[in-house]
Amino acid sequence: MSNTDFVLAVEDLTVSFDGFKAIDSLNLYVDQGELRVIIGPNGAGKTTLLDLICGRTAASAGSIKFKNDEMTKLPEYKRVRQGIGRKFQTPSIYENLSVFQNLEVSFPRGRGVFGALAFKCDQEVKDQVQKVATEIGLADSLDLEAGLLSHGQKQWLEIGMLLMQDPELLMLDEPIAGMSAREREVTADLLKRICKNRSMIVIEHDMAFVAQIADKVTVMHQGKILAEGSMDKVQNDPKVIDVYLGH
Repeated sequence: MSNTDFVLAVEDLTVSFDGFKAIDSLNLYVDQGELRVIIGPNGAGKTTLLDLICGRTAASAGSIKFKNDEMTKLPEYKRVRQGIGRKFQTPSIYENLSVFQNLEVSFPRGRGVFGALAFKCDQEVKDQVQKVATEIGLADSLDLEAGLLSHGQKQWLEIGMLLMQDPELLMLDEPIAGMSAREREVTADLLKRICKNRSMIVIEHDMAFVAQIADKVTVMHQGKILAEGSMDKVQNDPKVIDVYLGH
């Protein structure tokens, strides 16, 4: 089939660890501006799939195309430059730098902290910091040391650090883990806003949250896709109820 319309096209993707197929001939297509949520039991291969897309893990077989470019063999840093941003479960922010500095060092010109601190903070960077800080709800906390932020704010700051690179595909692994009810609501709004001009893949366990944000839900099980579609469709799928929602 032609992949011209997809921002991401994953085809026949397989990865084996010691003969165990963690991802097994998987196909996944994500549209421009789509917010896709991936759910499934522990060990279904959800995080491994993100590792493969961002280049942290090498595929055993199959292909990954991003905006029609073959990415399967590219190293991780090149995929970042192409426009793929990835957030892991634990926030990796610079605790002793201010919110402003955390965003500033994430601006793409500086690769690594020292490279980033060496360039002078010009207007372009300041404007981008201001724009992103507003988007993630931290515009009033720019001078605050990042270590003093609440758990939820740290997660938003890390999303902001990815947004500084203006990725076209953003991948988030359990973004609301450990958040308060209020923080979850704010995060749902944030993700829906961010998704206006980019695509997003989110791994999540919280079904109420998934229902709030997802354009489309993909259910994984044992390295394969079990079901895909709207939240309603997926929730009422007998196979999904059997392996996942029934427990």
